[in-house]
Amino acid sequence: MKITHIGGPTAVFELGGLTFLIDPAFDEPREYQLPGRVMRKLTGPAVPFAELGRVDVALVSHDQHKDNLDDTGRELLSSIPTVLSTPDAATRIPGVRGLANWESIDLPRPDGGVLTVTGVPALHGPEGAEAVLGVVTGFVLQGDGLPTVYVSGDNANVGLVKEIADRFAPIDVAILFAGAARTTLLDGANLTLTSTDAVEAARLLTPATIIPVHTEGWSHFSEGPETFITAFEAAGLADRVTLLKHGVTTTLK
Repeated sequence: MKITHIGGPTAVFELGGLTFLIDPAFDEPREYQLPGRVMRKLTGPAVPFAELGRVDVALVSHDQHKDNLDDTGRELLSSIPTVLSTPDAATRIPGVRGLANWESIDLPRPDGGVLTVTGVPALHGPEGAEAVLGVVTGFVLQGDGLPTVYVSGDNANVGLVKEIADRFAPIDVAILFAGAARTTLLDGANLTLTSTDAVEAARLLTPATIIPVHTEGWSHFSEGPETFITAFEAAGLADRVTLLKHGVTTTLK
């Protein structure tokens, strides 16, 4: 499995001969004026979309927030053959295939096999957050001879991680959205995993390699990659973490 971190939650990885793009956000740094608040993007993409080559599948955890699907990313979706997201997103964006929790879709692999993508639950904040922030999904990818990969999406609930870990064990690679995202929408509550939460999630996901994303690039991420790795070092789990350098393709063993 090869993976490249583009910035924020956006990453591209190759699995089973297919190329997957997570939460396309390719705008340059800017401010987004939203009802009652401003979102600030601090850094641009490490790799422009045009340089990624073929993208077979986009995994969009949700379409409501600019850090997960910005203006450029939304325009690019029409050029990607398969776009998977929430059922709600499918009602708003033409061509999107919505996956309910635990619903799966089989994607044909170039080698004649099948790669299965399952939508898994995510909660973008404390209990009841859906009423304010909308429904979010994570994804689990599986296939014969392939590592099992979990993409958490904007999830702040460790209990849901346990459900997913129990159902799909063993998970080999976990791409965790962390950063303890906070805004004024829910009185500063954590909207994604804190670094401490991520440690707890990693224990539940043993022996998975942990790849943190969604920890930098936007002003509402309150815990950066340094905080993440420090928490894992303190827990004695630093050897489980692969911290990606922006724009550099890493091969996971």
